Amino acid sequence: MSNVNITRDIVHRQIQDKRTSGFQRFYHVTDPLIKRLGLEAELKGHTGCVNCLEWNQNGDLLASGSDDQHAIIWDPFRLKKLTTMHTGHSANIFSVKFLPHSGDRILITGAADTKVHVHDLTVKETVHMFSDHTSRVKRIATAPLWPNTFWSAAEDGTIRQYDLRESSKRSEVIIDLKTFCGQLAEAKCLAVNPRDNNYMAVGANGPFVRLYDIRMIHNSRKSMKKFKTSAVRTFLETDFGIPYGAAQYYVAGHLPWKLRDYNSRLRVLVSTYVTFSPDGTELLVNMGGEQVYLFDLTSTQKPYTLLLRQAWQSEEVGEVETAYGLNGLHLPATHVRYTQNKMQLSSTDLPPHLEKIKQQANDAFAQQHWTQAIQLYSLGINQSSSNAVLYGNRAAAYMKRKWDGDHYDALKDCLTALNINPEHLKAHFRLARCLFELKYVSEALQCLDDFKGKFPDQAHSSACDALDKDIKAFYTEMVTGDQDSNNSSLSHVFNRYDYISEDELYFREKTFDYKRRYCGHCNTTTDIKEANFFGSKGQYIISGSDDGSFFIWEKETTNLVRIMQGDNSIVNCLQPHPSYCSLASSGIDPVIRLWNPRPETESENGRVVEDMEGAAQANQRRMNADPLEVMLQNMGYRITGLRNVGPEGSDDEDSSDGNVQCRPS
Repeated sequence: MSNVNITRDIVHRQIQDKRTSGFQRFYHVTDPLIKRLGLEAELKGHTGCVNCLEWNQNGDLLASGSDDQHAIIWDPFRLKKLTTMHTGHSANIFSVKFLPHSGDRILITGAADTKVHVHDLTVKETVHMFSDHTSRVKRIATAPLWPNTFWSAAEDGTIRQYDLRESSKRSEVIIDLKTFCGQLAEAKCLAVNPRDNNYMAVGANGPFVRLYDIRMIHNSRKSMKKFKTSAVRTFLETDFGIPYGAAQYYVAGHLPWKLRDYNSRLRVLVSTYVTFSPDGTELLVNMGGEQVYLFDLTSTQKPYTLLLRQAWQSEEVGEVETAYGLNGLHLPATHVRYTQNKMQLSSTDLPPHLEKIKQQANDAFAQQHWTQAIQLYSLGINQSSSNAVLYGNRAAAYMKRKWDGDHYDALKDCLTALNINPEHLKAHFRLARCLFELKYVSEALQCLDDFKGKFPDQAHSSACDALDKDIKAFYTEMVTGDQDSNNSSLSHVFNRYDYISEDELYFREKTFDYKRRYCGHCNTTTDIKEANFFGSKGQYIISGSDDGSFFIWEKETTNLVRIMQGDNSIVNCLQPHPSYCSLASSGIDPVIRLWNPRPETESENGRVVEDMEGAAQANQRRMNADPLEVMLQNMGYRITGLRNVGPEGSDDEDSSDGNVQCRPS
């Protein structure tokens, strides 16, 4: 018997044992297994792109939906097609879901024909057909604690809830994004928290991700019905308002102010997939047109772009208190204490093994291998999170690489370094440079003036003079109308929408920032591309890419650890097995690919992308390419200069900025 069959039979027996004994044994995803991950088999049966995959709870069945309007149920470990049925849809299927507690008998599908269908797999019949949406249905969501209930997200801007126990078999709108954002609002994806099924995440067009308390929304609707005046009741029932306590927004802090720039380059920001971590405390978002972001649902860190508007500092006895705001909006202040007590500062000393990592990172930086330097600094930070030098050095590497979001990550690192060590000279100066690069020009000038006062011996360095010159040149260009700063209000920033309600502005002003960012893939071509947690504890992050690959990152360090070639065109779907180190992927090819750790005796793995940094750079180039160039790429034309070129070509910033900013400590 071949190694492939042995591996498949072992996994299949473990699944069967789990079903009969009720004992769930997690086959943990580890770094050695990731490094052995390879293609095991292809499931063939569809005649169009495979747009969605879904494992059942036990992991012994896999459902797929396709452009061919068929759904297939597979036994993936025996490579068998168990059920094939035409779903009754007249357009591409975008989502398939098993209904919990149905014994894997009920399958739900949503499609581009605006319909949601419910199928009984035992008789291969469509038992319910819902036609309430008016635009493409992109995602279906279910929840274990809500039997017979499911939800759908569609490009008509609504989230609908269905209860199959009701005699009318109708759906109700629980969220209408158009009420808040106008007629251009579209719902793209949704997910229910696995630990607390009362919470639902919704992704839409635009940079914001929304978290809703479904229970509070329903309770609010019930309260509305108590109004005796029919006119008031009708108004409230059709308004689809959300109680202020029932929604929390999340956003990568730099993205709202990048909207106009991205729009001018036909680069659309849209959440293509949202999912919760296994413990329900984190939310992962694949942001179309940008990167993958991880939000910590227990954190209340506001975006620094929202906290940059009031006075830079007000000096009091022995400390500087930083109180930020935005154009008159009174937001909670953050506090950074500058103390002269050196004993309170964390030590810059590192244990020998981390000192070695830092030196390797410094060497990579000196050789202009920015991504390698970032990964090494991140590895050190993961093991020593209170070392200001590592944060400051990583900020310098981000600023040199200049990928999308790098300057904002650098700003966050500078602020972290200054919280640890307020006397960190380079972090303070780099903060001023980051503010300028993010077009917070007045704040950059204030920060630079503060730097000169705090470190007078550096006040006339070449780095300070260069930044001062850049700021003055920017102001001159602003006067002539050639530049735009980030001094606009939220309502002005979001002027691409035809309408923004006061409630929506309120929610956006209360938004929270991301925790981690994962770079290297490209997500600009399709709006169904997934990003998922991989491992029983979500130790890894995975995402498909427009270059036909899928990417695997360590969650904690954000370091890229593996790239696999998963499709001849685009990888859209990546669904980890619920219990074991196994993946199912699909994309433009009409096949489903199964990925497992290969035997150690297997010498070659032809699907591995060896040049990970080159692939990541190429994808960054692809995301920032001219729209015509991207279209030609997607048509199969080979664009020269795609690989091994950063998004902005060569970088000679050191020549003018001197030693303060750029050289790591």
